[in-house]
Amino acid sequence: MAGVSRLQYTTEIRLIRVMCTGRIDLSFIIRALLNGADAVFIGGCHPGECNYMVQGNYHTLGMVHLCKKIMENIGINPERLRIDWCDAGEGIRFSRIMNEFSGKVKELGPLGQGEGLDEHELKSKLEEVTKLVPYIKMAKKEKLEKRLENEEEYSEFFTSEEIDTLFKEIPSYYIDPEKCQACGICFRRCPVEAIVGGKNQIHVIDQEKCIKCGTCFEVCPPKFQAVTKISGEPVPLPIPEEQRAIDRKTKKK
Repeated sequence: MAGVSRLQYTTEIRLIRVMCTGRIDLSFIIRALLNGADAVFIGGCHPGECNYMVQGNYHTLGMVHLCKKIMENIGINPERLRIDWCDAGEGIRFSRIMNEFSGKVKELGPLGQGEGLDEHELKSKLEEVTKLVPYIKMAKKEKLEKRLENEEEYSEFFTSEEIDTLFKEIPSYYIDPEKCQACGICFRRCPVEAIVGGKNQIHVIDQEKCIKCGTCFEVCPPKFQAVTKISGEPVPLPIPEEQRAIDRKTKKK
Protein backbone atom coordinates (compact mmCIF):
# COMPACT_ATOMS: atom_id res chain seq x y z
CA MET A 1 0.00 0.00 0.00
CA ALA A 2 2.88 2.37 0.78
CA GLY A 3 4.35 1.84 -2.69
CA VAL A 4 1.02 2.15 -4.49
CA SER A 5 0.28 5.38 -2.62
CA ARG A 6 3.77 6.69 -3.52
CA LEU A 7 4.61 7.27 0.11
CA GLN A 8 8.25 8.05 0.77
CA TYR A 9 10.25 5.78 3.06
CA THR A 10 13.89 4.85 3.45
CA THR A 11 15.57 2.96 0.62
CA GLU A 12 17.92 0.98 2.92
CA ILE A 13 15.18 -1.54 3.70
CA ARG A 14 15.21 -4.87 1.81
CA LEU A 15 11.77 -6.47 1.93
CA ILE A 16 11.36 -10.25 2.14
CA ARG A 17 7.77 -11.49 2.03
CA VAL A 18 6.61 -14.46 4.09
CA MET A 19 3.07 -15.78 4.33
CA CYS A 20 2.93 -15.23 8.09
CA THR A 21 5.26 -13.84 10.75
CA GLY A 22 4.76 -17.18 12.48
CA ARG A 23 6.93 -18.74 9.77
CA ILE A 24 9.95 -16.67 10.79
CA ASP A 25 12.48 -18.81 12.60
CA LEU A 26 15.05 -17.63 15.13
CA SER A 27 17.77 -18.76 12.74
CA PHE A 28 16.49 -16.35 10.05
CA ILE A 29 17.29 -13.34 12.23
CA ILE A 30 20.76 -14.58 13.16
CA ARG A 31 21.47 -15.46 9.53
CA ALA A 32 20.47 -11.97 8.37
CA LEU A 33 22.92 -10.40 10.82
CA LEU A 34 25.59 -12.91 9.85
CA ASN A 35 25.06 -12.02 6.19
CA GLY A 36 25.73 -8.34 6.80
CA ALA A 37 22.41 -6.75 7.77
CA ASP A 38 22.81 -4.00 10.37
CA ALA A 39 19.36 -4.68 11.79
CA VAL A 40 16.19 -6.71 11.26
CA PHE A 41 12.58 -5.52 11.22
CA ILE A 42 9.63 -7.91 11.38
CA GLY A 43 6.21 -6.60 10.46
CA GLY A 44 2.92 -8.45 10.46
CA CYS A 45 -0.78 -8.22 11.09
CA HIS A 46 -2.00 -6.95 14.42
CA PRO A 47 -2.29 -9.59 17.20
CA GLY A 48 -5.56 -11.45 16.95
CA GLU A 49 -5.94 -10.58 13.27
CA CYS A 50 -3.59 -13.16 11.75
CA ASN A 51 -4.81 -14.24 8.30
CA TYR A 52 -3.23 -17.69 8.38
CA MET A 53 -2.52 -18.84 11.95
CA VAL A 54 -4.45 -17.37 14.86
CA GLN A 55 -1.36 -17.57 17.09
CA GLY A 56 1.26 -16.78 14.42
CA ASN A 57 2.17 -13.26 15.49
CA TYR A 58 2.06 -14.21 19.18
CA HIS A 59 4.57 -16.98 18.50
CA THR A 60 6.83 -14.52 16.71
CA LEU A 61 6.50 -11.95 19.48
CA GLY A 62 7.87 -14.44 21.99
CA MET A 63 10.64 -15.51 19.63
CA VAL A 64 11.69 -11.90 18.99
CA HIS A 65 12.00 -11.11 22.70
CA LEU A 66 14.03 -14.29 23.19
CA CYS A 67 16.28 -13.24 20.31
CA LYS A 68 16.71 -9.77 21.81
CA LYS A 69 17.97 -11.31 25.05
CA ILE A 70 20.34 -13.56 23.11
CA MET A 71 21.67 -10.58 21.17
CA GLU A 72 22.21 -8.71 24.42
CA ASN A 73 24.03 -11.73 25.86
CA ILE A 74 26.55 -11.85 23.00
CA GLY A 75 27.13 -8.10 23.01
CA ILE A 76 24.84 -6.95 20.19
CA ASN A 77 22.46 -4.06 20.83
CA PRO A 78 18.92 -5.57 20.99
CA GLU A 79 17.50 -2.40 19.46
CA ARG A 80 18.78 -3.72 16.13
CA LEU A 81 15.76 -6.02 16.16
CA ARG A 82 12.23 -4.64 16.05
CA ILE A 83 8.79 -6.13 15.61
CA ASP A 84 5.69 -4.06 14.88
CA TRP A 85 2.22 -4.50 13.47
CA CYS A 86 0.97 -3.08 10.22
CA ASP A 87 -1.88 -4.23 7.99
CA ALA A 88 -1.60 -4.18 4.21
CA GLY A 89 -3.83 -1.09 4.09
CA GLU A 90 -1.79 0.94 6.57
CA GLY A 91 0.66 2.46 4.12
CA ILE A 92 1.20 5.65 6.11
CA ARG A 93 1.95 3.69 9.28
CA PHE A 94 4.39 1.40 7.42
CA SER A 95 6.22 4.38 5.93
CA ARG A 96 6.53 6.04 9.34
CA ILE A 97 7.80 2.87 11.03
CA MET A 98 10.40 2.27 8.32
CA ASN A 99 11.74 5.81 8.58
CA GLU A 100 11.84 5.65 12.39
CA PHE A 101 13.66 2.33 12.44
CA SER A 102 16.12 3.38 9.76
CA GLY A 103 16.95 6.50 11.76
CA LYS A 104 17.53 4.40 14.87
CA VAL A 105 19.85 2.01 13.03
CA LYS A 106 21.87 4.95 11.70
CA GLU A 107 22.31 6.14 15.28
CA LEU A 108 23.56 2.70 16.30
CA GLY A 109 26.03 2.56 13.43
CA PRO A 110 27.19 -0.50 11.45
CA LEU A 111 26.68 -3.86 13.14
CA GLY A 112 29.66 -4.66 15.33
CA GLN A 113 31.28 -1.25 15.14
CA GLY A 114 28.57 0.29 17.29
CA GLU A 115 29.14 -2.46 19.87
CA GLY A 116 32.93 -2.39 19.77
CA LEU A 117 33.19 -5.86 18.20
CA ASP A 118 35.65 -6.56 15.41
CA GLU A 119 34.48 -8.47 12.34
CA HIS A 120 36.03 -11.79 13.38
CA GLU A 121 34.60 -11.66 16.91
CA LEU A 122 31.15 -10.71 15.64
CA LYS A 123 31.11 -13.51 13.08
CA SER A 124 32.31 -16.04 15.65
CA LYS A 125 29.56 -15.11 18.12
CA LEU A 126 26.81 -15.24 15.49
CA GLU A 127 28.03 -18.56 14.09
CA GLU A 128 28.05 -20.09 17.56
CA VAL A 129 24.46 -18.93 18.20
CA THR A 130 23.40 -20.28 14.79
CA LYS A 131 24.77 -23.67 15.74
CA LEU A 132 22.87 -23.58 19.04
CA VAL A 133 19.46 -22.56 17.63
CA PRO A 134 18.03 -26.14 17.76
CA TYR A 135 19.16 -26.47 21.39
CA ILE A 136 17.72 -23.06 22.30
CA LYS A 137 14.36 -23.90 20.72
CA MET A 138 14.22 -27.25 22.51
CA ALA A 139 15.22 -25.73 25.87
CA LYS A 140 12.64 -22.92 25.57
CA LYS A 141 9.96 -24.90 23.76
CA GLU A 142 7.31 -24.60 26.49
CA LYS A 143 7.76 -20.85 26.91
CA LEU A 144 7.81 -20.23 23.15
CA GLU A 145 4.53 -22.11 22.79
CA LYS A 146 2.86 -20.13 25.56
CA ARG A 147 0.55 -17.32 24.51
CA LEU A 148 0.30 -14.29 26.79
CA GLU A 149 -2.82 -12.16 26.69
CA ASN A 150 -1.03 -8.86 27.29
CA GLU A 151 1.52 -7.89 24.63
CA GLU A 152 3.58 -5.93 27.17
CA GLU A 153 4.18 -9.10 29.20
CA TYR A 154 6.43 -10.48 26.46
CA SER A 155 9.13 -7.89 27.15
CA GLU A 156 9.71 -9.45 30.60
CA PHE A 157 8.99 -13.04 29.57
CA PHE A 158 12.66 -13.93 29.11
CA THR A 159 15.26 -12.59 31.53
CA SER A 160 18.97 -11.90 31.09
CA GLU A 161 19.75 -14.31 33.95
CA GLU A 162 17.74 -17.00 32.20
CA ILE A 163 19.75 -16.61 29.01
CA ASP A 164 23.03 -16.61 30.97
CA THR A 165 22.03 -19.95 32.48
CA LEU A 166 20.93 -21.23 29.08
CA PHE A 167 24.40 -20.70 27.63
CA LYS A 168 26.27 -21.88 30.72
CA GLU A 169 24.40 -25.19 30.82
CA ILE A 170 24.75 -26.19 27.18
CA PRO A 171 24.62 -30.00 27.13
CA SER A 172 26.76 -32.38 25.15
CA TYR A 173 25.87 -35.92 24.14
CA TYR A 174 28.12 -38.95 24.28
CA ILE A 175 27.60 -42.53 23.11
CA ASP A 176 28.89 -45.03 25.65
CA PRO A 177 30.97 -47.56 23.66
CA GLU A 178 30.17 -50.25 26.24
CA LYS A 179 26.43 -49.90 25.62
CA CYS A 180 26.23 -49.05 21.91
CA GLN A 181 24.79 -51.91 19.82
CA ALA A 182 25.21 -50.16 16.45
CA CYS A 183 21.46 -50.29 15.80
CA GLY A 184 21.86 -47.21 13.59
CA ILE A 185 18.78 -45.37 14.85
CA CYS A 186 20.68 -42.32 16.11
CA PHE A 187 22.87 -42.40 13.00
CA ARG A 188 19.82 -42.17 10.74
CA ARG A 189 17.91 -39.65 12.83
CA CYS A 190 20.67 -37.08 13.44
CA PRO A 191 19.57 -33.95 11.48
CA VAL A 192 23.13 -32.78 10.78
CA GLU A 193 24.88 -36.14 10.24
CA ALA A 194 27.05 -35.60 13.30
CA ILE A 195 27.15 -39.30 14.17
CA VAL A 196 29.85 -41.51 12.71
CA GLY A 197 29.11 -45.22 12.51
CA GLY A 198 28.22 -48.22 10.40
CA LYS A 199 27.16 -51.86 10.56
CA ASN A 200 28.72 -53.55 13.60
CA GLN A 201 30.60 -50.33 14.37
CA ILE A 202 30.32 -48.47 17.67
CA HIS A 203 28.81 -45.08 16.90
CA VAL A 204 30.58 -41.84 17.81
CA ILE A 205 29.26 -38.26 17.97
CA ASP A 206 31.32 -35.61 16.17
CA GLN A 207 31.22 -32.87 18.81
CA GLU A 208 32.17 -30.19 16.28
CA LYS A 209 29.12 -30.96 14.14
CA CYS A 210 26.69 -31.63 17.00
CA ILE A 211 23.98 -28.97 17.39
CA LYS A 212 22.89 -30.15 20.87
CA CYS A 213 19.34 -30.92 19.72
CA GLY A 214 19.17 -34.10 21.82
CA THR A 215 17.64 -36.23 19.05
CA CYS A 216 20.15 -39.05 19.63
CA PHE A 217 19.35 -39.05 23.35
CA GLU A 218 15.61 -39.27 22.66
CA VAL A 219 15.69 -42.01 20.01
CA CYS A 220 18.24 -44.37 21.56
CA PRO A 221 16.25 -47.53 22.50
CA PRO A 222 15.57 -47.76 26.28
CA LYS A 223 17.00 -51.27 26.37
CA PHE A 224 20.41 -49.85 25.35
CA GLN A 225 20.47 -46.37 26.96
CA ALA A 226 23.77 -45.81 25.20
CA VAL A 227 23.50 -42.03 24.81
CA THR A 228 24.44 -39.92 27.82
CA LYS A 229 23.59 -36.25 28.33
CA ILE A 230 26.55 -34.37 29.82
CA SER A 231 26.46 -30.87 31.30
CA GLY A 232 29.13 -28.98 33.21
CA GLU A 233 31.94 -31.42 32.52
CA PRO A 234 34.11 -32.39 29.54
CA VAL A 235 32.98 -35.05 27.09
CA PRO A 236 35.12 -38.22 27.12
CA LEU A 237 37.38 -38.66 24.12
CA PRO A 238 35.91 -40.85 21.35
CA ILE A 239 37.03 -44.45 21.19
CA PRO A 240 39.81 -44.93 18.57
CA GLU A 241 38.50 -45.95 15.16
CA GLU A 242 40.40 -49.25 15.18
CA GLN A 243 38.58 -50.25 18.37
CA ARG A 244 35.03 -49.57 17.16
CA ALA A 245 34.24 -52.99 15.69
CA ILE A 246 31.59 -54.82 17.72
CA ASP A 247 32.20 -58.47 18.58
CA ARG A 248 28.63 -59.75 18.84
CA LYS A 249 29.67 -62.86 20.77
CA THR A 250 31.47 -60.77 23.36
CA LYS A 251 28.54 -58.37 23.60
CA LYS A 252 26.11 -61.23 24.27
CA LYS A 253 28.24 -62.49 27.13
